[in-house]
Amino acid sequence: MEQEAASFDDHAFAPMVSLELNVAMFKSRWQFCDRITEYLSDILGQGHSDPARYSNFLSVATNELIELAFRSTSEPGRISFSLYRSATVNRLRIVFPGEEAFGRKHANARSSERQPVPGAGSGYLVMKSDGTVLLSDLAAIFRATIRIEKDGGQGIQIIADFPSAEDFR
Repeated sequence: MEQEAASFDDHAFAPMVSLELNVAMFKSRWQFCDRITEYLSDILGQGHSDPARYSNFLSVATNELIELAFRSTSEPGRISFSLYRSATVNRLRIVFPGEEAFGRKHANARSSERQPVPGAGSGYLVMKSDGTVLLSDLAAIFRATIRIEKDGGQGIQIIADFPSAEDFR
């Protein structure tokens, strides 16, 4: 994806859907990850010439990010999943309570490279158990911009910008 991730406050994004759950309820069943992924992916596919293909392809990345939030959420509170759309980008935003839930070093996954997160937000490098970089891998595969930042005082937000173009290979 050639353009940088736009600021969350960018007015070019129109809200599509938002889902909010109690963290304890969300964490009570692993299957909620699949159900939420299916719901959000179906909505992401709307408006495309081949909605099933687009939603199926993006469901892989969406599911990984939702499962990442599932594994990383341990504090009481609310978790929210929101979708936004601009002319060229679909944005998934997951917000949940947590101080240093990802606690590695600062990073931003953009396409296949990692860069420091500009501005006041903090980004975190997310490592899989074998030491490889999960977000960088997802970003490269889906030509997406994925970042993790602090959301206010105690929250974490995962923001993933996917190109709305249908030329996935």
